[in-house]
Amino acid sequence: MRNKNGSTLRLVFSLPVIVAALGYFVDIYDLVLFSIVRVPSLRALGLSGSELTDYGVFLLNMQMAGMLIGGIIWGILGDRKGRLKIMFGSIFLYSAANMLNGMVTSLPAYAAMRFIAGIGLAGELGAGITLVSEVLHKSIRGYGTMLVASVGVSGAVLANMVANAYDWRYAFVIGGILGLLLLIARISVAESGMFRAMEERAGMNRGNFLALFTGKQRFLRYANTILIGVPIWFVVGILITFSPEFAKSFGTTGPVSAGNAVMFCYLGLIFGDLSSGLLSQMLKSRKKVVFLYLLLTIASVAVYFMQGSRSPEFFYGVCLALGFAVGYWAIFVTVAAEQFGTNMRATVATTVPNFVRGMVVPITLIFQSLRAYFGLAGSALAVGAICVFAAFLALASLEETFHKDLDYFEEFL
Repeated sequence: MRNKNGSTLRLVFSLPVIVAALGYFVDIYDLVLFSIVRVPSLRALGLSGSELTDYGVFLLNMQMAGMLIGGIIWGILGDRKGRLKIMFGSIFLYSAANMLNGMVTSLPAYAAMRFIAGIGLAGELGAGITLVSEVLHKSIRGYGTMLVASVGVSGAVLANMVANAYDWRYAFVIGGILGLLLLIARISVAESGMFRAMEERAGMNRGNFLALFTGKQRFLRYANTILIGVPIWFVVGILITFSPEFAKSFGTTGPVSAGNAVMFCYLGLIFGDLSSGLLSQMLKSRKKVVFLYLLLTIASVAVYFMQGSRSPEFFYGVCLALGFAVGYWAIFVTVAAEQFGTNMRATVATTVPNFVRGMVVPITLIFQSLRAYFGLAGSALAVGAICVFAAFLALASLEETFHKDLDYFEEFL
């Protein structure tokens, strides 16, 4: 398959795509590392019993709150200052926070580092997807974003391997070093041509985050884009992060490690992102693929709660299936980038995935509050049902964007 610019393969594996993929790889390494080292790191700080869950939720929420704030900051800067600048700034911030995280000796310091790291992590994916979407032709940009997501989520596998081989403090430091090394690779990457053309237009309204809330149709487009991704982080933030607690309540015949659960989930995500991306190119549709993977998510969640007292290996197999089912992450972020014009694209593509990640905060708070009434499994099922139902409603309202030309600007009245 060829186009006028040369072979598709050569274009998809171009430097901007590879660097964006590696950036997301390091981003995911850090993002899931806390879930993997939650128990040993909190024990090292003197916590035990229910404190491991309660303070684990607190630290996860601090990280996600940082991502929520960072998503807004980096998104606005991405449309005003350029996609590459926020890729540099965000990775430097979370790399520094990671290295300092390996030196904390108290819970408040730990929380502060997760918050700062969250701010840094927020800029990586949106900037990378925006850049890739703008440098590749519309007929193949799905392949590029698929590559970014597939390579990126494999960072979770490395995080689990490093966490198993080294003390949790070294695992954080290694993540910081990987990020700083990536900065060197970014030096040769050129800025998006669409952004450069926009810079030449005097008086262009760029990165106006508040404008997303001032027009009804624009706000609904934005909100619906966020909602279709919420089930992904219900699965990762609840079912996978707290897998040891769920496995115990199911009567699993042996201990289940959160690190292994994360690793198998993200292995599934790799194949899910690859298959959903390829299927989107084959069907020439984003919406049909998201619909299919939401159905797969329902089926996988059902198996998760119906597994009973099986072996840890069976539990990890279900985690793999869950990861595959929510492997429409690449399509979801691509849809976000394709929904808005060049002057708002980085703002949307950066804030949307981080609002989805930030939804872990209310999801976990509701989950915790419902546990007293419905128990561990019942509260998780109630929250999951709300997330999936909202995603289906939102998907029905979004336009199909597969064939959309992205070289346009958002108009504000």
